[in-house]
Amino acid sequence: MATLTEIAPDVFRMSCFNTQGNFQFNSFLIRDERPTLVHTNLRANFKDLRETVAKVVDPAKLRWIWFSHFEPDECGALNDWLAIAPEATPVCSFVAARVAMGDFSAKPAKVLGNETLNTGKRTLRVINTPHVPHGWDASMLFEEADKTMFVSDLFGHGGDVEPIISGDVVGRAEKYTIAGQAGPMAHSVPYTARTPKIIAELAALKPKTLAAMHGSSYAGDGAKALTDLDAMWQRTIAKA
Repeated sequence: MATLTEIAPDVFRMSCFNTQGNFQFNSFLIRDERPTLVHTNLRANFKDLRETVAKVVDPAKLRWIWFSHFEPDECGALNDWLAIAPEATPVCSFVAARVAMGDFSAKPAKVLGNETLNTGKRTLRVINTPHVPHGWDASMLFEEADKTMFVSDLFGHGGDVEPIISGDVVGRAEKYTIAGQAGPMAHSVPYTARTPKIIAELAALKPKTLAAMHGSSYAGDGAKALTDLDAMWQRTIAKA
């Protein structure tokens, strides 16, 4: 069973730990009038996550399903969720919708680019972030009321770690980043000339919680954490 933790008001982290890879795969649920699932997770984790979602809301009542970019842990189980939630609609960037969703998804995606999505009491903002953290189609999601930012693979690190920390999340990410510069998983994070500008735009929103897909989420000065992450990338990834 996935672990369940409320990391911000009505924002629940659901974590599936892969022992072989020593890696957490996290999804998030935003409880509201129109419940929102963030990251479908891998198809192998669908049953556990469905049962975990049911502890908070009826899975059939999901309305929005957002993911950052086309990758199995981001949207691999999308069609499984759509099959049990008839009113649910995928939400993604224009590029993701045009390049991948038209063929992959059982239902057309709602395209959002630097726009907002209403869930009832909350407003979610989708921010285009090409190649941050990965592909051309990448985007981030920001919950405006409590300033929770869903950062996908940013700050990713390994281990079966605690749900949320207020300590050095960049230090954890740096250890994982440096280790990740060798072997078959090397260079998973591209660093381009646009990366500092994108990170600065995210930091300007001053998030209070950074909901990370792999490893612990972070509570605190999200703007500083994002700025420090970019500085770490410049020391490591950009020079690799």
